[in-house]
Amino acid sequence: MKKIIIAINLILISQCIMAQNPAAGKSVAGVTVFTNAKIFVGNGREINNGSLVIENGKITSVSEGDISANYASAKKVNVGGKHIYPGLISPVNALGLTEIEAVRTTSDYQEIGQLNSNVRALIAYNTDSEVIPTVRSNGVLITQATPEGGLISGRSSVMYLDGWNWEDALLKADDGVWLNWPSKMTTSFDFTTGTREAKKNENYQTTVEELNKFFAQAKLLATENNVYDNLKLSAMNGVLKGNDRLYIQIGNDKEALEAISFCVAQQIKFPVIVGAVYSETAINALKENNVPIIIPSTHRLPAKADSDVWEAYKLPAKLFGKGVLVGMHYNDSYWRTRNLPFVAGTAVGHGLTKAQALSMITINNAKILGIDKEVGTLEVGKHATFIVSEGDILDMRTAKVTQAFIKGAEVSLDDKQKRLAEKYNSKYGIK
Repeated sequence: MKKIIIAINLILISQCIMAQNPAAGKSVAGVTVFTNAKIFVGNGREINNGSLVIENGKITSVSEGDISANYASAKKVNVGGKHIYPGLISPVNALGLTEIEAVRTTSDYQEIGQLNSNVRALIAYNTDSEVIPTVRSNGVLITQATPEGGLISGRSSVMYLDGWNWEDALLKADDGVWLNWPSKMTTSFDFTTGTREAKKNENYQTTVEELNKFFAQAKLLATENNVYDNLKLSAMNGVLKGNDRLYIQIGNDKEALEAISFCVAQQIKFPVIVGAVYSETAINALKENNVPIIIPSTHRLPAKADSDVWEAYKLPAKLFGKGVLVGMHYNDSYWRTRNLPFVAGTAVGHGLTKAQALSMITINNAKILGIDKEVGTLEVGKHATFIVSEGDILDMRTAKVTQAFIKGAEVSLDDKQKRLAEKYNSKYGIK
């Protein structure tokens, strides 16, 4: 009996070891030269046969042709004509903050209460999440860990999808505060008739007044020498001083206009609208007030029953045409963020160029999050955070990420889904 128990324990331990996530990537000292690559810089520039040189986690050269002869002692990697892209950036995400949506104890993205500006998402970020490798293997290397719920949800942080802990994975701490703009309308579902009813939100004005009062108190605390500190109010200092973003989630064009007016009145320097706007009035307001927008995935239903069925696909080109700074996030379940490049690619068939579509999920997102000096493009001095793909990263038919690097360290592209696929393919002899 004792031998049986020992055998069972050994089997269980071996299974646990097999199920562990890959270890964090290790930095490589010295120079590495990637040659024979089609390089997509991320700012619209493409190099058909180029070389990328990295040293100590930074990009030191991006040029045409094979320049490996200039680096005699460097490690040389011939990528064989594959594509090199900047690491993709996924804003507005619960990745790393929740593991299984149906199991409450695995989720740490929301706090009780309405005004939670002092809440910090970064300390809840779980680098051991089994979901992270599945997203990383599709080219998404950076996420914005974003709190949810309440009127003011808290502060987000920008994280790498690799690291031993949240300190390792941190790219930018507390990049902004999240505000959920109140809706003028509320909806309720009648189960007896199977219909949805919309009615006026009687608490709308009260909620807006509460916001104005909160911001007024925060300004007062920031400008006067107070005897005591208020965590919720002092957490707004970065936004009020213009160091951090104020991300405002909206549900329609009217809410976007009201949110922009609120920011103008409060003299917010870096507001960001998160959501979709379609009217000329709302789009012009974004442009006139220099407010960037993070739009949701193109793969969604029209906003209204009489809306153009293609409106979600056409929206990116419409915003680009007006000169608005546009980023994109994946607004479905966090684990589906791996599809971010494909939903951006869908816009290419509806008026956007491939370079513009790529910019939405690289440099534009980087500019909006305030990390464009470190990542977003493949330029000298920036972090060596990039991916190597066999084909077009925006096209699910050809995209196949073969290598990924975060700050010069190659990260594993293995994940639980790949291991399961290999397991059952071998069972049935599928190659």
